[in-house]
Amino acid sequence: MTETATGWPQSGLPPLLNRETAILEFNRRVLEQARRDDVPLLERLRYVCIVSSNLDEFFEVRFADNLEASRRPGTGVSGADIEALAAAAHALIDEQYRVFNDEVMPALGKSGIRIVNHADRNETERRWVERFFESQVRPLLVPVGLDPAHPFPQVANKSLNFIARLGGKDAFGRRNAISIVKVPRVLPRVIKLPGSGTDQVFVLLTSVIRAHLGELFPGREVESFSQFRITRDSDLEVDADVSNLRQALRSGLTTRHFGQAVRLEVVNTCPQELSEFLLQQFNLAEPALYKVNGPVNLVRMNELIDLADAPGLRFPPFQPAWPASLPRQQSMFDRIRAADLMLHQPFESFEPVVQFMREAVADPGVLAIKQTIYRAGSESPLMDLLIEAARRGKEVMAVVELQARFDEEANINWAERLEAVGAQVVYGVVGLKTHAKLLLVTRREEGRLRRYAHLSTGNYNRNTARLYTDIGHFTADPELTGDADAVFQQLASLGRTRTLRAMLQAPFTLHKQMVALLARVAEAATAGRPARVVVKLNALTDVGLIGALVGAARAGADIDLIVRGACMLPPGIPGATERIRVRSIVGRFLEHSRIAYFRWGEGADDEALYLSSADWMARNMYGRIEVAWPVRDARLRQRVIDECLVPYLHDGQDAWTLAADGSYSRVATGGPSAQQALMQRYAGREALAVVNKP
Repeated sequence: MTETATGWPQSGLPPLLNRETAILEFNRRVLEQARRDDVPLLERLRYVCIVSSNLDEFFEVRFADNLEASRRPGTGVSGADIEALAAAAHALIDEQYRVFNDEVMPALGKSGIRIVNHADRNETERRWVERFFESQVRPLLVPVGLDPAHPFPQVANKSLNFIARLGGKDAFGRRNAISIVKVPRVLPRVIKLPGSGTDQVFVLLTSVIRAHLGELFPGREVESFSQFRITRDSDLEVDADVSNLRQALRSGLTTRHFGQAVRLEVVNTCPQELSEFLLQQFNLAEPALYKVNGPVNLVRMNELIDLADAPGLRFPPFQPAWPASLPRQQSMFDRIRAADLMLHQPFESFEPVVQFMREAVADPGVLAIKQTIYRAGSESPLMDLLIEAARRGKEVMAVVELQARFDEEANINWAERLEAVGAQVVYGVVGLKTHAKLLLVTRREEGRLRRYAHLSTGNYNRNTARLYTDIGHFTADPELTGDADAVFQQLASLGRTRTLRAMLQAPFTLHKQMVALLARVAEAATAGRPARVVVKLNALTDVGLIGALVGAARAGADIDLIVRGACMLPPGIPGATERIRVRSIVGRFLEHSRIAYFRWGEGADDEALYLSSADWMARNMYGRIEVAWPVRDARLRQRVIDECLVPYLHDGQDAWTLAADGSYSRVATGGPSAQQALMQRYAGREALAVVNKP
């Protein structure tokens, strides 16, 4: 299937694992978080919701791409591949609803948080629900009876709908039996009932509508019905020869919600005739039908988590620490000029990044600010400050990636606001997403110009900075800041730039140099010198890099891979990958930092550590603008090793190990959780025990 391989150019190497199956396996690991007794109950429900959100994107993008490929000859994707992938998705979704219905919700009920169906509601509750339906819901529902003058309506991607089969005749004496009810997104999916004693009682919008569905069809009998939801291909594609990328994407956003259907969800009580009718309407085959035992959109159960008044059923609040090496009253420029500064999020606060930008905007010595924008979010203090900088007459350049999936609209809006105040806005390179995370400030100091940079493995997003593990690196190193400026110059001019001195850049040098470093490790192993590789990523699917890892392992290097999501390299195969170990960390925070550590000898100069915005995937190496940069300060390099690699190699709570057949098993040795240990360290309650080298 896409980005997978059944064999290798070299003989004797094992076949790769399947990428799409690996993605589903990752979601299975997330689902297992919902079964853990040591996870608070509302957080367990949140993991169930996360799986649904992940699966939505899986179907909208990955499954849709493979489905399209299966229809074209020569792609290597067959109908049998699609059926196998759908079967794996069916099994995961069935298991997800079992966890939801049989484990999480009963446990919440015992803790005083209940969802009541119509049959279980008392008379007082039924009257309240009836009033709510009449005043808040019914005015927004418009049933559409199907006949030649009323064709099947356009159904938006992931929207909630009802289908009903009606008995009797309509107002005009005809027997049009099928009616569709589209449910507006503005309606809450979870409603809290008032005054329910010691328990907190909720009803689902689907239950409210179901209980009063007959009232939408006066004079008719509802013989059968079901809620349903359609998932559509939602990947926006833009031709390389468009004259204006922003306008093309703005136009594409209006049609995204009505792309090709790829999945139909109905409740498991849906009559066969109704599900078959829906499959026919959406031109879907039987394997695309998913009958679920509960709400068709578990993502919206996040509303219950938000509404429930139960702090004890959530993770204890965690306040990121202010960096100890950064006095609050010290100028960011003075601090960075003295020595490089590193932030480890979410354990340390993202606010120094905001402070850095705030100082840059206010400082009359700052002449120019350049920043890449990938997922800034719809509300962003950094974007507001960038706009203010332009208003104050500073030279502002923003490289806005308009094709950041599902963030296109927010990024288009930021681009338009920046252009309105005179900022120079460019959209990277058509056909190559700008995924690098760079912020560069040019300041006049004592008659000369000095550059300051912030380089990051993650997005400039204050909200996700509290949820994702990432590394931010402030530096005034002339080589790194000069390289950052060269990348910005290239993205603006599209011309050739000088060779970068310290950074590696995709699609030019990043892949080649990572392979070269692995070859250097292999050479050391062959010569009997210490040879070690530790890589921490979100995904490992690039065939060339996997081959280089296998080559280093066969030469005798010890290799540990910490890969949160999809990993196509099968470890532990005798004679091939027996020196490679793969583990995945699934905990409270989303592991997001990308780190590559290489050792090829015993000397202080026989190691290198790179931070990067890029996963080891073909799309990152060849289809994106990415950067990786070395951590050359020995103190900071050791800190990354001690905090971001070693604890994760010894994690005994949140770690899973990958077997050669693609299956994962949870470590669960009772040892420390790396994330919890880091939280304790930064809360000042307990020192983190680490060793010197991974």
